[in-house]
Amino acid sequence: MLVFWTCLLLVAHTYVLFPVLLGWLAQGRHQNADVYGPATDDLPAVDILLAAHNEEAVIEQKVRSTFATTYPLDRLRLLVGSDNSSDQTNALLAKLATEFPELRFEAYTQRTGKPTVIENLAQLASAPVLVLTDANVFFAPDTLYELVKHFRHERIGLVGGHIINPEHRAEGISGQEKAYLERENLMKFQEGVLWGAMMGAFGGCFAVRRACYHPAPASFLVDDFYITMAVLRDGYQAINELDAVCYEDVSDHLPEEFRRKARISAGNFQNLAEFRALLGPAWGGVAFAWWSHKVLRWLTPHLLLVLLAATLGIVLLGGGWFYQLALAGQLALPALLWLDAALGRLGFHGRLLRFITHFYSMNAALLLGWWRYMRGIKTTVWQPTQRNQQAR
Repeated sequence: MLVFWTCLLLVAHTYVLFPVLLGWLAQGRHQNADVYGPATDDLPAVDILLAAHNEEAVIEQKVRSTFATTYPLDRLRLLVGSDNSSDQTNALLAKLATEFPELRFEAYTQRTGKPTVIENLAQLASAPVLVLTDANVFFAPDTLYELVKHFRHERIGLVGGHIINPEHRAEGISGQEKAYLERENLMKFQEGVLWGAMMGAFGGCFAVRRACYHPAPASFLVDDFYITMAVLRDGYQAINELDAVCYEDVSDHLPEEFRRKARISAGNFQNLAEFRALLGPAWGGVAFAWWSHKVLRWLTPHLLLVLLAATLGIVLLGGGWFYQLALAGQLALPALLWLDAALGRLGFHGRLLRFITHFYSMNAALLLGWWRYMRGIKTTVWQPTQRNQQAR
């Protein structure tokens, strides 16, 4: 029973109790107000770093949205590393470079992986502020200013953007991904307000002070979380700016999202090993946010399996109706995945069923990622997720 209630409370804490506690603690608290004005002459120079591989579907829109900005163009550069692209990405970038002199790009002839590409670009950068972004994340005109304005405060080392996902179709999972991302954006904003400890910038759009930028090792799969935690380890603050809006086209297909989440999961456990010292009580709000928001969530599939085993043991030892009902629920909920799939083939797409499918599928991806981490990461080379699905 001790194992049963411990596992249940830990899962409830990361998914329910911690978000509620964040909302309560953040009431009446405000974001950093020590910012650059939009028309000031002392706005810092910015270098934007982008790793791309076979992004012909989105690269032109990405470049144009970057330079359609209110940020002074004379203080802006876009550095692109094309990681052995085999489509029209390089040709499009060469054409765009003639139109936008602030664009610089390098074409690599061998795949190296995103962390290596970003590190190569960072070595070319000279601006005091770096913005890391992805090819399928499109900026609003004031995105860059809203990110960079906070670096007037000398203790702020990293600022995350507010990425919004479109919802494509009822039969896909984009609605569930959109709801998940909205919740994550709010939680990260609240963590930044409370402790200056946003738990991981979204890799598609964030700014980092060059003085406290530490590149992820080449063997790491998730560079955005590494960079965020390195900033916190240096004693700087990491916050999320909800007015730094940008838009990301994500996969609407469960297998695509499963593949992406499994890869991220393996990288999460790399970061857990690297920054485990920050889980100690001496780190205060940083440790509490990391345990509550990330570590327990990464361990949820393990906790669910242990919970199931404990419930089964209690029932076999003569546990009462409550534990029998709990066992029936734990066995029945995963079975709803097959029900959702069957109803989907008949043209019925229940939103609640899709959330259950999404929850269990993503926890399965977490478990697979952990297993891959335990076996050893073989490569950091990635394949882009399917793009531009709203046009399909």
